[in-house]
This record gives sequence, C-alpha cells and structure tokens, in this order.
Amino acid sequence: MTDLRTPANLLVAKIAGRVMHADEVAALSAALPEWRVSAYGGVDAPETYVYIEPTPAGALPAEAWAHPLAQIRQALSQVASQVQAQEGADALPEAAQAVAPALVLLAVVQDIPGASAGRDAAWHYIVETDVVAEQDEALNDWYNREHLPGLASVPGTVRARRFVCEQGGPRYHACYDLETRETFGSPPWLAVRATDWSSQVRPAFRNTKRTMFKRIGEQG
Repeated sequence: MTDLRTPANLLVAKIAGRVMHADEVAALSAALPEWRVSAYGGVDAPETYVYIEPTPAGALPAEAWAHPLAQIRQALSQVASQVQAQEGADALPEAAQAVAPALVLLAVVQDIPGASAGRDAAWHYIVETDVVAEQDEALNDWYNREHLPGLASVPGTVRARRFVCEQGGPRYHACYDLETRETFGSPPWLAVRATDWSSQVRPAFRNTKRTMFKRIGEQG
C-alpha cells in the first residue's frame, strides 16, 4: 500500500518469493534514470527489497509521487516481462510476483553515519515493526536516544536509518548498512541490543519482521 498524503523520502518495492538478478536491477535502473535504485536479496528466504530514491535525495511532497509511482510500476512490470521472455515457462510464477510487488512509501525519521561510514556495505539488515499504540512515544524515544545511535556506533556499521510508513505497515522500518555480516551479532552489536531499556521497549513490538539482505546492485 502507498500513502499519497504525506511527503516521503523513498519508495520500497517488496518482491516476495524471488531474488532479483543483477541484470534485472541494471535494467530497472536504466528504466528509471532520474532515480537512485538499490536492490537487496534475502539471505535466508527468497525475497527482494528495492529502494527507489529521488536524486538529489530529499522528501517529495505527496502529489509529486503520483507520476513516479506509475513509472516505477511500469518499469518493474517491464523487467518481469523480460525475465519471462528470457527464461520461458519456468519463469512464470516468479515473474507474476514481480509484476505487482508491494510498494511502500517511507519518510525518514533518523539518518546516522556509522562507525565505518564511507566503507563498502554489502550487507543490509532490516527491522520492520508495528508497536502497541500506547507505547509509540516510548519506542521512538528509545530509538532516537539509544538504539539507533548505539547500533550506528558499532564497528562495521556504515549507516543506520529509520523510516515511518504513515499508511499501511509495518509502521516503522529501521535499516542498517553493514560492512560485513559478522557486524550483526558481534559483541558490541549484542551489547546495544541487550540494554535494560531495550528489554522494556521490545515487548511492545507487534508484527515484527527481521531480515538480513545482501546487496544485488546499486545505481543512480
């Protein structure tokens, strides 16, 4: 679901059931020359998240997203059709899912350079979650003051960002660009996750999805 009421910084296309190939990402980028396209494939399950951001980066007002959304849907459909044509009947189930991915508009809440800012980041860890309504303020306070700055400070974290989805869900999308997969689960990372404040806030999470991705391609 997409929200056309509030400004948004990026769109995420969530493609279930398959990991896009690098040539598909290149074709999508070529079809969207005015946008920055970053694609990540699921490590433990077949899925793809594609971030599509305006260049230069920044929030676009609600009305400015209407045409890009149509353009992005068309580009994704064209890429899926190319896969179907190239791979034949075996590609039909995958291509059908790629035609209509879930499209979610996100507005940035936090964007923090990591301890390893400037390094190459092949790994991308995402936490998506809703929260019990009465704990929304507490969750944001925890993320703003402790959790996101703490994980950004871990060696190997290149960038930490957090977004809000004003319509649809999950409501919150936190993502971490990592230099190595081992950054996730390292002692400094686990120490941030194991604070008393974290233990107080985490029970309020609902519909939580935690996913490790690996970069497929990035252009724009």
